[in-house]
Amino acid sequence: MRASDPLTSSVVPFASVSDEHIVVREPTDVMLVRVADELPEIQRAWAAFETEVGLRGRKFYGAFDPLTATYSVCAVLRPDDDPAAFGAERGTLPGGRYACVRLQGEPPAVYEQIGPTAQRLAQRPDADRIRPTLEYYRRHDVIDVLVPVA
Repeated sequence: MRASDPLTSSVVPFASVSDEHIVVREPTDVMLVRVADELPEIQRAWAAFETEVGLRGRKFYGAFDPLTATYSVCAVLRPDDDPAAFGAERGTLPGGRYACVRLQGEPPAVYEQIGPTAQRLAQRPDADRIRPTLEYYRRHDVIDVLVPVA
């Protein structure tokens, strides 16, 4: 509940975590900006990318590529998008099977749970260390952490 709700007087900065489950995803065409997998770079890239492409009606992903140790800020590609106009490139997030955990909570607390959740999921014996780990931003306060599995 938010502070404006009549039943509460303050926002609880706790991020709840759903049970782990398997999802099967289709490949997703995106426009993306790649940066080093370093928190300050990632934060800068998100802020700039969201300003460039706008938030309204967009679906956003984060993608960590274990082969290149890079992080990509991604928006699902619309038919009329020109990635170059946003300083981005075209790419495809791979489909397949993913272990998924849904995080819920207010930022920044919910964001702080992404890394530890992805690391925990990556310890699965069936983790696929070739495809990227994904973050699907359903809303500002709901994020699916998706680790590829064989």
